[in-house]
Amino acid sequence: MLKKLVVVLSLSVALFSFNSVVPSSNFNQARLLRTLVIDPGHGGIDPGAIGTSSTEAEIALNVSMKLGKIIQEEFPDLKIVYTRTSNVLPGNLNNRKEALRYRADLANRSKGDLFISIHCNAAGKRPGGWYEKRVKGYTVKTVSVGKGKKRRKVKKNVPLYENVYVENKARGTETYVWAADRSGLKGENINADEGGENVEDSANILDFDSPEARIRQQLYTKLYFSNSYRLAQFVEDEFTQAGRASRGVKQRNNTGIWVLQATGMPSVLVELGYITNTEEERYLNSSEGQGEMVDNLLNAFKRYKKGMETSPKAK
Repeated sequence: MLKKLVVVLSLSVALFSFNSVVPSSNFNQARLLRTLVIDPGHGGIDPGAIGTSSTEAEIALNVSMKLGKIIQEEFPDLKIVYTRTSNVLPGNLNNRKEALRYRADLANRSKGDLFISIHCNAAGKRPGGWYEKRVKGYTVKTVSVGKGKKRRKVKKNVPLYENVYVENKARGTETYVWAADRSGLKGENINADEGGENVEDSANILDFDSPEARIRQQLYTKLYFSNSYRLAQFVEDEFTQAGRASRGVKQRNNTGIWVLQATGMPSVLVELGYITNTEEERYLNSSEGQGEMVDNLLNAFKRYKKGMETSPKAK
């Protein structure tokens, strides 16, 4: 009985804590978007994906700052919060997991109405491309087989190899939302790629098996999933209209996008393109490319904001 009471109290505390950062306006009514949180991925000791001449952290920061500036010009009354504004981990920390928690805590303390995380994708063995050993043909060779009196000469086809350069061709944009509508327990995914670092986590933000995390998941599903998905669709639609290759909206529930689940607001993670693709990396770093991506994100934001503030059935 005591154990059951403790669990109930824990759930109540989790619900209260999460709701303390949820805006009081009803999601079934039009609501103003007052605070936008922009999260440039990685930073500092964590460069993220690495291209032939740049890093994900650098591109994410540049695009995020430009996006915030142009949104502020369009909507001067909107409050914009950045999780970082220079090449350091958020909070000037030196631990990736602590920095992840800081991002979510900052967004929640700021009472954000929307969270946009900016990243770049990576694929393949090496940025740009790599060499592979491949069979280019065969030649006939006479070889000896057997032993003693049974030894004899036979002809065999022997492969001829060559080193072939394989271009890293993966390209395109993706926008992720937290896969809260797919499954309940996700604890098996949470520590897959964090190197076993120990983090003080009294709120159990990083533990998906905790009662608090399950409450957050239920709230995310009920209050934020549909809005997150709607914004993600707008983002990919704008990229497509601009001529970019779009891989669409994806749902995922691993540590790579953990921060989306821990924020008490609609949230998306945008993969601007593949930094490991030479052509796309050039675009991601160019003034023209960054300008186009910022315009795409601005248009998606404007569509989302207009829908949220005018639709009587925004959810």
